[in-house]
Amino acid sequence: MKSAAADFKLQDLGFNKMSDKYKKIIEEVEKMTVLELSELVEAIEEKFGVSAAAPVMVAAAGAAAGGEAAEEKSTFNVELKSAGEQKIQVIKAIREVTGLGLKEAKDIVDAAPKVVKADVPKAEAEQLKEKLQAAGAVVELK
Repeated sequence: MKSAAADFKLQDLGFNKMSDKYKKIIEEVEKMTVLELSELVEAIEEKFGVSAAAPVMVAAAGAAAGGEAAEEKSTFNVELKSAGEQKIQVIKAIREVTGLGLKEAKDIVDAAPKVVKADVPKAEAEQLKEKLQAAGAVVELK
């Protein structure tokens, strides 16, 4: 079910002027789950050799410092390396931290190594890592 806000944005983007081909693609994307969208983005990145990551701007002052240590990363990808011996507990933990359904969480666990959450702040990434490790998962922050 589309909201009025979603319809308004599509109209602002010229949705009514788009060809039927593009409208069908957008409608199909709207029906996809978060996991399916993530897999679609990965497939597009691989197929076309592009990255969906936002470009990172380096501060001029940081570049001028030169000899100083590199700035600490502010966002991390939480990557599930393996489920370990407690696969069911890890699936439950994945569902809890991502809000995904049972099938989607199981698919992530089965596809390990797999990014569970991308571009999360350091504190949140550490919390996710601790929760998943407590369930028995092997997790890495990248």
